[in-house]
Amino acid sequence: MSIWEKIKKPILALSPMADYTDSPFSLMCKNGGVDLIYREMVSADAIVHKSEKTLAMANFDKKECPIILQIFGSEPDVMANAAHILEKKYKPDGIDINMGCPARKIVSDFNGASLMKDYKKAIAIVRAVKKVIKAPLSVKTRLGWDNEEEILKFAPILEKAGIDAIAIHGRTKQQGYSGQANWDMIGRVKKKLKIPVLVNGDIIDVASFYSAIKITKADGVLIARGALGRPWIFNNIKDGKDEISKNIKKIILEHAKLHIKQYGDRGMITLRKHLIYYVKGMPNAKALREKLVKVKSLEELESILMF
Repeated sequence: MSIWEKIKKPILALSPMADYTDSPFSLMCKNGGVDLIYREMVSADAIVHKSEKTLAMANFDKKECPIILQIFGSEPDVMANAAHILEKKYKPDGIDINMGCPARKIVSDFNGASLMKDYKKAIAIVRAVKKVIKAPLSVKTRLGWDNEEEILKFAPILEKAGIDAIAIHGRTKQQGYSGQANWDMIGRVKKKLKIPVLVNGDIIDVASFYSAIKITKADGVLIARGALGRPWIFNNIKDGKDEISKNIKKIILEHAKLHIKQYGDRGMITLRKHLIYYVKGMPNAKALREKLVKVKSLEELESILMF
């Protein structure tokens, strides 16, 4: 039985976010009730060339499972080789292909969202990877490059090529993260497919979760920015209540300790980007942010949190 059959629907999944969904944050979200974790994308080319840094990025704690490792690249053979290496080395519950990242440095090398413009290459990548792995294969993509209706053709093609599930961000590449996610279009895609569909984009609380599921009839959601500074959002959704954790200071310190364990002396520096999200919306947020972006030690963080 694959991961897509095991998890109760609707699935609450953590969306892959570059530089954010590392092991420490994934563990925090696991404590916060997430059902499935998509780890941040890693370069297939770097994996094949045995980059220690990239391989370390893909490593995970068993407590994070079920987990999906996401790769990006543009060459079928390289993507297949990388997927095989990751599956053999780490045994994730699934492999995901990034076909939606809009970042300039990614699409400029014909990776990520660029694959939506080259159906033949996208199909070749799916088929090549599918041949060499035993785990389920999924794709995360967008509505299109510049036309929202492109996904109506692209998604069925990917399904026919052999993917086991698809996650769709409700914006085009050209939109980036501006405007509003088009859940209606994802609902139209859902009607065309037999495989599980996850909706992504603008799911930030209990109300938006239920609206997204109602409109799309999707099998689950991928929550991205809505989880930053609020790794407990998944339990909020399960409980049906939008609440700020009463243990927020404890949660921040736990996250800090995980970062130090993962990154050593630079742990507090790499944590700063998360800290500013944790205090967002607080009455004294501005003053706290000014201190948190400079924090260098756990002791200093503890002192700042004595509010």
